[in-house]
Amino acid sequence: MIKIKKGIPLIDQHDKNGFWGGKFGGSYIPETLKKPIDDLTIQFEKLRRNKSFLREKEYYYNNWVHRGPTPFIKLKNLTKYLGGAQIYAKVVSEARGGAHKIYGAITAAMLCKRMGKKYLVTDTGAGYNGKMFSIAAKHFGLKLKVFMGYKDTLRQKPNCDAMKKNGAEIVPVYTGSQTLVDAVSEVMRYWVSNNDTTHLGVGSTVSAAIFVKICGWSTSQISLELKKQMINEFGKIPNKVKLLNCVGGGSSAYGLWSEFMDYSKKQVDFIGIEANGPNNSKLHAAPLSNNSKLGVLHGAAQYVCQDKEGQISETESISAGLDYPGVSPLHCFLKDARRASYVARSDEDALQAYKLVTKLESKINPSLEPCHAFSQAIKIAPKLSKNTILVINSCGDAYKDRDILKERLGKIK
Repeated sequence: MIKIKKGIPLIDQHDKNGFWGGKFGGSYIPETLKKPIDDLTIQFEKLRRNKSFLREKEYYYNNWVHRGPTPFIKLKNLTKYLGGAQIYAKVVSEARGGAHKIYGAITAAMLCKRMGKKYLVTDTGAGYNGKMFSIAAKHFGLKLKVFMGYKDTLRQKPNCDAMKKNGAEIVPVYTGSQTLVDAVSEVMRYWVSNNDTTHLGVGSTVSAAIFVKICGWSTSQISLELKKQMINEFGKIPNKVKLLNCVGGGSSAYGLWSEFMDYSKKQVDFIGIEANGPNNSKLHAAPLSNNSKLGVLHGAAQYVCQDKEGQISETESISAGLDYPGVSPLHCFLKDARRASYVARSDEDALQAYKLVTKLESKINPSLEPCHAFSQAIKIAPKLSKNTILVINSCGDAYKDRDILKERLGKIK
């Protein structure tokens, strides 16, 4: 069985070819990208240990993203209503711009500047990654293109409006399913031809190994904060903790779990919640929960939704940020190492979770992505003991989903 090494960040537990567990990840890239990828790898490994770069990063992460850590709060009403476990939320949606994607956006902008490039490109599904990159690009004086599936430009209009307001150019992608998977494909094609002047910031812990590492290194800020907050709240890390996080590409989940990797599963359990799509559809975006086979997508080997001939399958989810056929090599590694477990919840489950959480808790307004995780918390909390601590990463704000929520639920928060 694959084993996780203690004392070494998971992002660094790959072999010389960028494979975690000997089979997940790697860099399946065209020859024209080998030098840009190698250059980026050298630069990142050098800068992540550079004191000046780290000071700048710490300033932005600890002051500009949010004044101090994003909130860690007990959901008292939800806990009382459900009974059983004590339910808490790490409200990462309080970060500047409303989601965890701001950490990766800042790192990408800093790398772009340090590498002497003036142009930044990225992909987006839910629109939060594009929005965060537009905020960072504007602040750092960079020009930005955001590739986004046409279907997603329609269902996530509020974030599109924000990107345009910040001066970003949105490039709608009309190929394939017109969702995140197609946006990632197109932004990579663009970078092949423009990598000499342009830096690519990948929106999640996916693609070639270096992009997995950069994104994971950035979002680990979430668990760095949470660990301190839990010790402040409980005096120590409690004996029974379950950390719940939605999983699409997997960046926010890795961010929530990173600093707790060395704890035993019995003490700190990781539960990833994927998107199982509508109840009346056979399509889903849950490769881990549905035991999908190993395949290659966007430069990395991973478990991926595919048909009998090995072609990438279409996916379906109410949540644009989870609507992706693959998943981070890090999560494939965690699944096979049995350090994390993965389940899937439907569109309808997420909508019902949104209704209940926002009805009972006034300080939180989770987007449809984390609502999948809240749905799982609602399911399991009553069955757990009162000394069990459930922590859900509320990684995005529902403002972007207002049109969908209004259509499906009527009156919304």
